Amino acid sequence: AEAERTRCRGCPVVAQSPILETPSAVNKIKQLLKDKPEHVGVKVGVRTRGCNGLSYTLEYTKTKGDSDEEVIQDGVRVFIEKKAQLTLLGTEMDYVEDKLSSEFVFNNPNIKGTCGCGESFNI
Repeated sequence: AEAERTRCRGCPVVAQSPILETPSAVNKIKQLLKDKPEHVGVKVGVRTRGCNGLSYTLEYTKTKGDSDEEVIQDGVRVFIEKKAQLTLLGTEMDYVEDKLSSEFVFNNPNIKGTCGCGESFNI
């Protein structure tokens, strides 16, 4: 009720973006897609896997699925599978490199626990 009182009539409702990419993630996706002109972006999802329940998936995509949510940031198109949309709400997607590895990392505020190796999580 309080939210209704503070919102003005006719003001647009701004929804929270389901996923936010860091500049590092945006740049890496741009670099990866440069060599794949037939793909329009990347698709993020979650799968039942690992010792703690869920893990992330990331793949190239040529089209937006009917129920995918699209996030465009700095010209990069990221599609979120329907069953992952609530799981990923508010998540930051980053790309990190160190001496031993380079990978996309999801900083998800909804996670309640992870496995010891960090490959799976639960909500």
